[in-house]
Amino acid sequence: MNLQRIHHVAIIASDYERSKRFYTQVLGLRIVAEVYREARDSWKLDLALPDGTQLELFSFPSPPPRPSYPEACGLRHLAFEVADVVQSAAQLQAQGIDVEPVRVDEYTGRRFTFFADPDGLPIELYEATP
Repeated sequence: MNLQRIHHVAIIASDYERSKRFYTQVLGLRIVAEVYREARDSWKLDLALPDGTQLELFSFPSPPPRPSYPEACGLRHLAFEVADVVQSAAQLQAQGIDVEPVRVDEYTGRRFTFFADPDGLPIELYEATP
């Protein structure tokens, strides 16, 4: 096996329209496809980052809440690389998104911060290598 890169990450939203707005309008991801799957009473929205990596946003009737605090086993957070963490954090804050203070990774020296999606999924912004 020769894994090449992550193709997509799947997210289940409690409020599909709210999460769709967040990922497309706040984070600026491009819509690739959107389908309603009648047999599952579920929407599936494919979103793309500039490098082709995708997020799949799903809706399902009555999904259970995501255990976050204390952190549960499994996916911990989603991280996006950005050119400037401080500038990106300011753009989120201007849109009413709570963002943690910017910190510096003690091992890489790169800046990072966290915020949450509408369902509380932790999202990290990690600064690209200069």
